[in-house]
Amino acid sequence: MLESIRSYAKRTDKYYLALCLFSSAMAVLLLASWAAEQGGGFATDELTGQITGIGDFRRALVQAAAAGMGLLVALGLSTVDYRRLVKVWPFHVAFTWGLVLPTLFIHNLALGPLTIGYNAGDTDNYSWYRLGGFTFQPTELAKISFILTFAMHLNNVRGRINQPKELAKLLAHLFAPILIIHIQGDDGTAIIYGIIGCCMMFTAGLSWKYIVGALAAGVAAVSAAFMFLSDSIGKSYQWYRILAVIDPENATNWAPSEEVWKNIVYQQDRGEVALGAGGILGNGLFSGEYYSVPNAHNDFIFSWAGNALGFVGCMVVLGVLITLVIRTFMVGARSEDLLGSFICAGVGGALLAQIAVNVGMNLRLLPVIGVTLPFYSAGGSSILMLYICVGLVLSVHMHNKKKLFG
Repeated sequence: MLESIRSYAKRTDKYYLALCLFSSAMAVLLLASWAAEQGGGFATDELTGQITGIGDFRRALVQAAAAGMGLLVALGLSTVDYRRLVKVWPFHVAFTWGLVLPTLFIHNLALGPLTIGYNAGDTDNYSWYRLGGFTFQPTELAKISFILTFAMHLNNVRGRINQPKELAKLLAHLFAPILIIHIQGDDGTAIIYGIIGCCMMFTAGLSWKYIVGALAAGVAAVSAAFMFLSDSIGKSYQWYRILAVIDPENATNWAPSEEVWKNIVYQQDRGEVALGAGGILGNGLFSGEYYSVPNAHNDFIFSWAGNALGFVGCMVVLGVLITLVIRTFMVGARSEDLLGSFICAGVGGALLAQIAVNVGMNLRLLPVIGVTLPFYSAGGSSILMLYICVGLVLSVHMHNKKKLFG
């Protein structure tokens, strides 16, 4: 047993694991400190004041347990050759998308303790399953399947990616899941899928003429939406969130009422105040003043980090996450085959996209679209899925021999 552990330690990327574990440990600390600010964290009896449960500390405990389970899954998965995982693509595609597709048509259907098409927030997104007190979003698991199948597709295409026929097939492969997730109402996740696919195609050698053309088309489409379609789509809360970033004071009267305007900008206003209130070194994890922010444990955990740990703490959090992204791409660069490179490009792209979008939301540079911060945002199922991605990267690291510089 000890010899097996030593052998594994020599073959795996210990620094990559250390970065993941540091991020998970910091997340548990931040969630525990957030819980302590919520009336002491524990659930109490309103009349007697006696503690009746773990209350908000449950989120920190779930995060720690999910990270522990995820680490075991990642270690086990890393010993499996990633090529074998790609070969069994029909099974994981059928399983993952077999869970996703029912949520397109079934909303809040309770079958005993299981709810299909559960709405986890005050939106039109019914993409969740709820089992007892736990929720699970199958599109997170499908994301892993997509990375594997898209990597296989790119590997099969190889140098023909810029041929219109092959590129059209790749775009169909990419836009099919994006369309499904858009119909679900989870445009934040759909955007992440799009960025993953773009990162992987860029790694595969997509021509700059297509990249520039796509960017130009995107800018033109957004401009046209603002100029000609704002009245017809202005009733959407998603559209309001975009306008709230461009015109947070409602100077152009984009909001139909003051109540709608205040409701849309409230979360980002509070998040911005909380970030600034931490100053350089923060107010402390378990002491100090904190400005209440909706979903501070989830989408706006970065604002809590800013308040508790200050600018320095935020830079540490971001520095470790960006280092993790860079190391993911480096593992792909060292892969002995293109398949491993494409898988790492997908995982790295997913991490980078979520970090950029989530931090942009917290800084009020981007609209709130429900994208979590990897490792830090509360959610047991998302942490498990993240560690599966970690296992894929470690599998590529352990099953290649090519050196980065010769």
